[in-house]
Amino acid sequence: MRTMVYSLRRRLLGWLLFSTAVIGVIALMDTYREAVKTANVVSDRVLAGSALAIAERVVVAEDGSLQVDIPYVALEMLTSAAQDRVFYRVDGPPGEFITGYQTLPSLAETGTQSSTSFADAVFRGEPIRLAVLRRSASTGVNSVPFVVTVAETTIARRQLTQTILLHSALRLGLMIAGAAVIVWIAVTVSLRPLYRLGDAIAERSPDDLHPIGERVPNEVQGLVDTVNSFMVRLQSALDALRNFTGNASHQLRTPLAIIRTQIALARRAATLEEARGAALKADEAVANAERILAQLLLMAKIDAAAKEKARGTERIELAGLARAVTAEHVPAAGDADIDLGFAGEGEHCIRAEPLLVGELLKNLIGNALLYAGRGAEVTVRVEGRDGLVALEVEDNGPGIRTDLREAVLKRFRRGGGNESPGTGLGLPIVEEIAALYGGAMRLEDGAGGRGLKVVVTFPAS
Repeated sequence: MRTMVYSLRRRLLGWLLFSTAVIGVIALMDTYREAVKTANVVSDRVLAGSALAIAERVVVAEDGSLQVDIPYVALEMLTSAAQDRVFYRVDGPPGEFITGYQTLPSLAETGTQSSTSFADAVFRGEPIRLAVLRRSASTGVNSVPFVVTVAETTIARRQLTQTILLHSALRLGLMIAGAAVIVWIAVTVSLRPLYRLGDAIAERSPDDLHPIGERVPNEVQGLVDTVNSFMVRLQSALDALRNFTGNASHQLRTPLAIIRTQIALARRAATLEEARGAALKADEAVANAERILAQLLLMAKIDAAAKEKARGTERIELAGLARAVTAEHVPAAGDADIDLGFAGEGEHCIRAEPLLVGELLKNLIGNALLYAGRGAEVTVRVEGRDGLVALEVEDNGPGIRTDLREAVLKRFRRGGGNESPGTGLGLPIVEEIAALYGGAMRLEDGAGGRGLKVVVTFPAS
């Protein structure tokens, strides 16, 4: 199933437009409230001025009644291009109507004298804005209260509010469009290193696993480092595979040829004894091939561990492990007429991987049993020395000449030449496993100058 692929550029742009649109809606809502407030403040000032102009023309007649000469110029102040309609009303003492639109709503007595109150109402089916001014006319002896109410329809206010809101919306829309263009360009430019990185990887051959050297942003550097680390591990795995296949093809060629030859001889054998002899030699060749393959697999594992530096370690007791491995080889030593024993007391701990250290011991003991010869003595020994743990495998067999000891530490080199038994991997495997855990190996003469003593030292834990 194919994984859905999305565009980082489109995703960033979509999130920007969505978030900006949400902020824009909130801003427009706030702008609408401010526009309504602004329109009311501006128009209310005109209403208050008209009410004040009318109130200034209210006088007390000789009979004590209130009279007013409406200054129509004050009402003309309210005219606008929106063709709003204007209404007024003047009331005397409570219950006394003086002039104007008698059905025009007014406000209950609120606030202080000479103050102007504002409110929204409906008159003749239309929404209106009221301005109510309460004042008193003096007779010289006392004062007569009166109320001036001026109202207008709200067409102009709504148009002013809509104009302010429309202009704000246009500015916000231009801002969003400009931000989208800027982000599109910025994202395109910022993603160019990724495009170059993709092109550089696409142009590589399958065998080219050297680290990526393209310059990338810090946010992508972690990904590049991870890919480089993966390619290093992949290169190590491929090298190990090549080495394994090359060594296997070279080392297994002889045993396989022997097997085929012996099988052919068995088929042509004239007697049962000849066929059994050929089958026995073929079986020995198969066993030899199994040993070679096991050694090659172990060597590949060591190579991979050394290159990746990913060696899992734990605290192990070397003396107990050596005693157990020695006991496993006692039957094989008895079959070879070799006296195999263990020497050492106490516990001696090191930090290593038990499986590989076990293979190290098996290789040392196996080599001793293979080369020491019948009637020989082989001793496995573990002891502590100045912060080190020494593992020794000593025999009194023919040993290895001093001038050949350096050569046998190389892979596929045998102490007795190519005709000697074995694979030539035992001692190199021991040396490489020891080096993995900070150890070292050296070859010495056995007791009395006879045989060979292999000494492997590890840092004590």
